[in-house]
Amino acid sequence: MIEIRDVRQDYLAGETVVHALRGVSCDIPAGAFTFIVGPSGSGKSSLLYLLGALDEPASGEISVNGRALSALSARQRNAFRRDDVGFIFQNFNLLNNLNAVDNVLVPFLPGGISAQRREEAVRLLKRVGLGDRLEHRPNQLSGGEQQRVAIARALLKRPLLVLADEPTGELDSDSGAEIYRHLRELCSEQQSTIVIVTHDRSFIDPADLVLTIRDGQIHNA
Repeated sequence: MIEIRDVRQDYLAGETVVHALRGVSCDIPAGAFTFIVGPSGSGKSSLLYLLGALDEPASGEISVNGRALSALSARQRNAFRRDDVGFIFQNFNLLNNLNAVDNVLVPFLPGGISAQRREEAVRLLKRVGLGDRLEHRPNQLSGGEQQRVAIARALLKRPLLVLADEPTGELDSDSGAEIYRHLRELCSEQQSTIVIVTHDRSFIDPADLVLTIRDGQIHNA
């Protein structure tokens, strides 16, 4: 599914060059529920952004389903992010003027929303326990409820790959456990591959793939 070969990434912090990734190589099988763990500043989020084609590596190669991301044009990269990747971030990125259903449908607004797509959005929200919150706006939802809206939005397009950056970082342990339960169920049903960056190992199951990154390098792949 995902092949990462000798990926390096640098960035400037003032006048200092920071080597965020120092030759990362690993494989992530299709359908794997994957955690990238490690201390702050280890390169976890840098790797996640590269997997989602939100950034480009200084060197090395990332291939997803046999496609080298470096070979994609700008238009193809946009299409990859739009069609094949579902993003879930810690800050939810919901629009305050839209209700839960319309927030789930936001990625599809440019092309128009079919009745079937709207029905699917409602179905997903009901699946994550928000059947009585469909018309509520973000400021009327708890943090856990907002994250469930973000999950439904990411999974509505049935993505090949789901990328989550600290998806439960601002939630209590009970809400976090519920978020992971929904993620596992829905990603299994849709046969999506999921990669989660986190500091919290408490939600990792024995069958999960865990990649530990320190000082910009994978230490257990």
